[in-house]
Amino acid sequence: MENYMYNSPTLQLQELRIVRTNKYLIFSFSFFSYLFLIVANVGIAVLVFVDKSLHQPMYILFCNLSINDLFGNSIMIPRLLVDMLRPPSERLISYYECVVQAFTTQMFSTTAHTVLMIMAFDGYVAICNPLRYAAVMTNKMLMKLTVSAWGVAFVLVGILLGLTLRPGRCRTLIKSPYCDNAALFNLSCEDVFINNVYGLTFTVLLFTGSIGSMVLTYTKITVVCLTTKNKSLNNKALKTCSTHLVVYLIFLFSGMSIITLHRFPEYSGSRKIVAVLYHIIPGSLNPIIYGMQSKEIKKNLYQKLS
Repeated sequence: MENYMYNSPTLQLQELRIVRTNKYLIFSFSFFSYLFLIVANVGIAVLVFVDKSLHQPMYILFCNLSINDLFGNSIMIPRLLVDMLRPPSERLISYYECVVQAFTTQMFSTTAHTVLMIMAFDGYVAICNPLRYAAVMTNKMLMKLTVSAWGVAFVLVGILLGLTLRPGRCRTLIKSPYCDNAALFNLSCEDVFINNVYGLTFTVLLFTGSIGSMVLTYTKITVVCLTTKNKSLNNKALKTCSTHLVVYLIFLFSGMSIITLHRFPEYSGSRKIVAVLYHIIPGSLNPIIYGMQSKEIKKNLYQKLS
């Protein structure tokens, strides 16, 4: 049942529809996945920061991905874990806490796309123009790309959330186990035509730019590999691109699954679970995928642990 209260300072979060016997099993899985996510990503970030041999564009960009995973999950997941153990009537959240949570979750998603786009560009230069790599990927260029990735995401998400907060609220029920832009958007009873237009434009531009840059980059890399027939270059391309592509596809299909399930209200329970896994799984798998593929990271990690 939905409650109506104009601009209420307190909101009600919906629960995950979990069979009671599975609640503690899912809680344990989420808790240990989150714990691993924190340890693995903090470890990668510290390792790249401390070890000068890893002060290279590829590792610094990957470090950005780890920081984003930490940023996007450190506010939402702990609150979600606590709410799993609470009765539905006690799953309350203040409006301002909900806004902060929505901002971090939206930034997490958008920044992941922009950082992965920059990582694709880095791979393209390294494979297609290896002789010019040092001249192109300078510290200055790396700083510009990094600031652009976070800055563009911040501006796009800031406008999106600003438009969402503009109309008055007449509902108090967040139809999700955590706050995101879509959940806040549904609290309004006013005309939200501008929000719909910007939200659609935001999504189309982000996915078009993201998918388009991947297709363009990997097409050029494939052409170079096929025309040069250099075994060393092909091995380098396979190693670099396979890692990046796996991470990108996991993130892309996880995000698209949530967007698709939003269109089918009858699958709202499945959408909520997928939305939670969207945060936990990519953030947990990224350090494993990159860590296992990178000889330098494995080597430095073994040295630190031995």
